[in-house]
Amino acid sequence: MTPPAFDEIFGTSGSTPRDEFAALGAWLDETPGEELDRRQKAAEAAFRQLGITFAVYGDEDSAERIIPFDIVPRIFTHREWTKLSEGLVQRTEAINAFLRDVYGERKIIADGVVPEALVLGNPQFRGMLDGQKPPHGVFAHICGIDLVRTGPDDFFVLEDNARTPSGVSYMLENREAMLRLCPEIFHRFSVCPVDRYPDALRETLRSVAPRGGSEPVCVVLTPGHFNSAFYEHSFLADTMGIELVEPADLEVDDDIVWMRTIDGRVRVDVIYRRIDDDYIDPLVFKADSMLGVPGLIAAYLAGNVALVNAPGTGIADDKAIYSYMPEIVKYYSGQDAKLPNVETYRCREASALQYTLDNLEKLVVKLVDGSGGYGMLVGPTAAKAQIEEFRAALIAEPHRYIAQPTLALSTVPTLTEQGVAPRHVDFRPFVLTGSKGVHIVPGGLTRVALKEGSLVVNSSQGGGTKDSLILSNVPGQWQSQGFGGQMQGQG
Repeated sequence: MTPPAFDEIFGTSGSTPRDEFAALGAWLDETPGEELDRRQKAAEAAFRQLGITFAVYGDEDSAERIIPFDIVPRIFTHREWTKLSEGLVQRTEAINAFLRDVYGERKIIADGVVPEALVLGNPQFRGMLDGQKPPHGVFAHICGIDLVRTGPDDFFVLEDNARTPSGVSYMLENREAMLRLCPEIFHRFSVCPVDRYPDALRETLRSVAPRGGSEPVCVVLTPGHFNSAFYEHSFLADTMGIELVEPADLEVDDDIVWMRTIDGRVRVDVIYRRIDDDYIDPLVFKADSMLGVPGLIAAYLAGNVALVNAPGTGIADDKAIYSYMPEIVKYYSGQDAKLPNVETYRCREASALQYTLDNLEKLVVKLVDGSGGYGMLVGPTAAKAQIEEFRAALIAEPHRYIAQPTLALSTVPTLTEQGVAPRHVDFRPFVLTGSKGVHIVPGGLTRVALKEGSLVVNSSQGGGTKDSLILSNVPGQWQSQGFGGQMQGQG
């Protein structure tokens, strides 16, 4: 049984807002429930009209849907955000240092910090890239670091997303919806803007162009409109002012990538690819892939194009590698991790496996390469049959799983059919790394478990999203900005 959850607005009182959030409590008291419901429905209607949707693979009844949006925002104080930012920068720098090392000298393996078999035997390790450095030495240009909270100052990293992290378009569109539908909140709080993200992303892409120059050609590579995140691919290309291309729009000639246009071929310097390694080049990975560009990896290895994120970054996504991140951070930074991990049991180890098998009803068990809330057991809420199914899987292939204690994730007031009630949340800020260093826009994607008592926030499992407001330490500074020219605060 998990302890009672900490509510980020009301603390442990359940009724009186924490001092910093009294204005939000007043807003909730003053705004009738039917008005909140009207605004929420207006936001969802706008999302549907704009085509802000995602697909659930294998769900024949509803192949495409909008992610439910919650009108009650989540708020971080300036102090909280400063602490988180420092930890995010430290962790992202360590991830890039780790990737450079394991595809280079492998000092961390030689020094016995991370087991060799866990790296070299990992399905996401790309041996053909051994000894190769990406342009400007950056592997993970875009990281989505998933955070959870259990108390006023207790934040933990739940997982690292270093392949093709998604969800930033929801961060941006949620803010637009809140500015339009709840402008009074932005008069009660001085909120840092998030609309700089597309510009920051474009500058990150340009900064890692192999040829340099003032106008490198950058593109977003999408697998096409049937992909679950196609809206985001299109949105980011549009807001950055660069081309959205599909594999058929690119060709490789003499290890140089070209984009076909009506005016002829244009050389491409940087590809922000939203296609996983396995499908990106049929000459190197899956030969039957229809989503790849033949010869792309050869062009990359020749140093003629930057791929964002670089091939091979998936090893940093692996949840078994995640369990070593505190040691990895300390190895490369010389400091303890500012953002700790959730306690993790590596089921490949006999003692951890035995503990997991003995306590399945209390633990969360995950596939080391799982995502989207799939391949996961939440012991306290699982049926006996599901627990026994996982028990058999663990015994058969223990190396494929990790286990973690069931945390009392923090809650945030959320609009439900019964009124405003607490629901569990996590948080995914997006960290950009280019040749000029690390940049974090003050915001992120808050995912909320809309089902009462649920700890699973993934959209594919019925979760929704909220706007995440980062309070500025510069009060009262406002100007018209944003994609729709709405009112936003200066951070």
